Amino acid sequence: MATEEVEVAVAVAGRRKAVSLSRLRAARSRYQSLQISDDVFGESGADSSSDDNPFYSTSAGSSQSDWGDEEAAAAAAVMVESPGSGGRRPGAAGQTALEAGDREEAAAGWTERLKDVAFPPFVDSAGPVHQMPLNASAIDFFQLFVPDNVIRNMVVQTNMYAKKYQERFGCDEGWSDVSLPEMKTFLGYMISTSIHHCESVLSIWSGGFYSNKSIALMMTQARFEKILKYFHIVAFRSSQTTHGLYKIQPFLDCLQMTFDTAFKPSQTQVLHEPLIDEDPLFIATCTDRELRKRKKRKFSLWVRQCAATGYICQVYVNLKEGTASDGLDTLKNRPQLHSLVAKSLCQNLAGKNYIIYTGPSITSLNLFEEFEKKGIYCCGLLSSRKSDCTGLPQSMLVNPDIPQVRGQYRVRMKGNMSLISWSNKGQFYFLTNAYSPFKEGVIIRRKSGEIRCPLAVEAFAAHLGYICKYDDKYSKYFISHKANKTWQQVFWFVLSITVNNSYILYKMSEAYLVRRYTRVQFGERLVKELLGIEEYLPSE
Repeated sequence: MATEEVEVAVAVAGRRKAVSLSRLRAARSRYQSLQISDDVFGESGADSSSDDNPFYSTSAGSSQSDWGDEEAAAAAAVMVESPGSGGRRPGAAGQTALEAGDREEAAAGWTERLKDVAFPPFVDSAGPVHQMPLNASAIDFFQLFVPDNVIRNMVVQTNMYAKKYQERFGCDEGWSDVSLPEMKTFLGYMISTSIHHCESVLSIWSGGFYSNKSIALMMTQARFEKILKYFHIVAFRSSQTTHGLYKIQPFLDCLQMTFDTAFKPSQTQVLHEPLIDEDPLFIATCTDRELRKRKKRKFSLWVRQCAATGYICQVYVNLKEGTASDGLDTLKNRPQLHSLVAKSLCQNLAGKNYIIYTGPSITSLNLFEEFEKKGIYCCGLLSSRKSDCTGLPQSMLVNPDIPQVRGQYRVRMKGNMSLISWSNKGQFYFLTNAYSPFKEGVIIRRKSGEIRCPLAVEAFAAHLGYICKYDDKYSKYFISHKANKTWQQVFWFVLSITVNNSYILYKMSEAYLVRRYTRVQFGERLVKELLGIEEYLPSE
């Protein structure tokens, strides 16, 4: 008798494991349908494997749920509140207030009656625009964004500024006009600090640990310091220029155009503020006081980033101090500022049915409704503290008095817009018009097991999680030069982004099939080609 009971228990456990694995495989299939690519930067290691992504796992170890029987039974019973199912019934004292809130929500157009949303198909292609040859070198990809005519303009403006400076403050005997090859060498030295981080770019010529004798002989330290002293992109302010970033605006405009014309992003994109840690050695060794001082930057930067490749499609820079021609700096209403930034980043996406993922600072009902009229669909995380919650039912944004079961969620709809309140380790709120409220997903963690959620939550977690991974990798390859002027800080930061975008295009080209460079090797090759040390030789 005992043997039969053991056999039955083993059979039940086997069936449970089979069901669990089938759910895991289904989640993996949905994850793969999101078209998130792994190992964009060519790095080896555990985090390059799709099996180690932070949201999904189909390994045998992850199929063992850590939940108890009672919790598992409660999670299995979780369902979306249907019309008429009020969840927990409030007491008599709270019934009147609840009914009043329901009437206000109904008047604003929000309802518990859910409907399926037919999402229109993506009407654009995705991928690199230029077909690069097999023997394309690192500098060929870099000059898709920074061509020679842009560097020549740097040469002209630098020489103009040096001449005007010396007319005002006296002749500089050690200065002579910079040439195009010298400007490329200058940029190459700066980019080299993103690969081999050092305390100062001048460490290249030192005899210490951070010296780089392989490139130090291409230019003397004295000549480099002279070019750095007079380096300019726009030497003089015109009478009609009021923008605080006028010294770098032509370069930013050039990048906006070349980023947009060199690559067509996937349907899913993310608006966010990337990490700005261009000096990892400083960040790792400085005191808290120094770090706080370092973080007080005079600009903020937003990007629109392709969620499938990590390619940054657009960059928007806003000064925190001073006066700007677009009026953003004078705005005191942060949600309004973020809304204007989002509109600027997405101005070229109308009519193609892109899906944009946003953080709490950008997510708002008014912005999403305006984007929907332009054929842009959104999915964003909400926060009662950071988000503009105008027009949203406040009863959905209040944490319940009694902790909810993980995976339980509620949905309200207004037109095609869904407001989701989902419970995990706390309450999370999402606003979306890109996913049907009837479609469910699952977030899988090794320790917590399966957590049910709407498909919108699953997609948001997957895309934002991989963007965080890309940010972690970007922070390794920022130019380490400590610039004092704001426009110079912005310039070296966006130049670092340009090199990263160059590598992403390289990995998607046929040239990658010839020589499979990692991100570090690609950067080293680019530096040598800018310095003219050696030519690119394709493999036979």
